[in-house]
Amino acid sequence: MLEQSLLFDTPELADTQNIAVNLAHVCKGALPAGIVIYLEGDLGAGKTTFSRFFIQHLGHQGKVKSPTYTLVEPYELDGVTVYHFDLYRLADPEELEFMGIRDYFAENTLCLVEWPQKGADCLAAADLVISMKSHDNSRKMTITAKSPRGTDIVNGLSVQGN
Repeated sequence: MLEQSLLFDTPELADTQNIAVNLAHVCKGALPAGIVIYLEGDLGAGKTTFSRFFIQHLGHQGKVKSPTYTLVEPYELDGVTVYHFDLYRLADPEELEFMGIRDYFAENTLCLVEWPQKGADCLAAADLVISMKSHDNSRKMTITAKSPRGTDIVNGLSVQGN
């Protein structure tokens, strides 16, 4: 499968919000199939901020907290469960097996995974990989399709004019 990517400049918080909102809209249209999104980037690159905008656009009204210490925060929304993972503090990928990680990746779920490299082979394969990089005052975000479903989502996102 040929990977398809979109590159965005995101110097302002509003740019990140706009991409998260548009991606959430396209992902919602791809349900009920499960969707897995990996979020990659250094500390402070904007992964959790992106996740907050994304989850709020899917309908969550309250605060979206970082799951840094709990590993996962679930959000029961209209017809979909969003699982927001932050694996930064994960000591051993085997911990994910003990918590039943594979059960999270199912139909009608949308999984956002920060620091996926720490999960080794315990995670479901990504449909999308979002890479965030910041350098000086510049921020870039690349969204790459990793599956046929991911390609459909990237195509839907590019049609929206982003």
